[in-house]
Amino acid sequence: MDEQALVKRAIAGDEQAFLCLIQNHEQTLYRIAFAYLRNEHDAVEAVQETTYRSLKKIHTLKEVAYFGTWLVRILLNICYDMREKRLRVDLQENVEMGDHTQDHQRFEMTDIIVKLPKAQQELIFLKYFHDLQNKEIAALHNIPEGTVKSRLHTALSKLKHYFMEKGEH
Repeated sequence: MDEQALVKRAIAGDEQAFLCLIQNHEQTLYRIAFAYLRNEHDAVEAVQETTYRSLKKIHTLKEVAYFGTWLVRILLNICYDMREKRLRVDLQENVEMGDHTQDHQRFEMTDIIVKLPKAQQELIFLKYFHDLQNKEIAALHNIPEGTVKSRLHTALSKLKHYFMEKGEH
């Protein structure tokens, strides 16, 4: 059965269809959450919370074709909230990087992305981590595709500036 048919069944209250949809998107959701939160436990928790919230709100989904995008948006909001809460709780946490240069390099891009405002972070994650097209992002945010392009350009310009500050041209 195709995804749109499953989404329609899930909206109608079919929990088995919803479970099948979640299973189809689980790996993608986990990868995004892990890239955003950089912690396995938090990533799993974010995916679980996304599953719970999306089950409770599946009836609010307006466009069946954008189910995956809708899930990612819920996930990114949860990740953002979790990261903000973690920062408020423990501002003094000092992670020792030591000689773990591979770990450092792997998360360097994410470290720079989190310097952007929330809206720009979300655009970057949707575009480059979830491989959404500008048209899909525009539909998700109810804005023109040109606005998505200009906002992405602004976000990428800021990222370039952050890299230049670090001396990485």
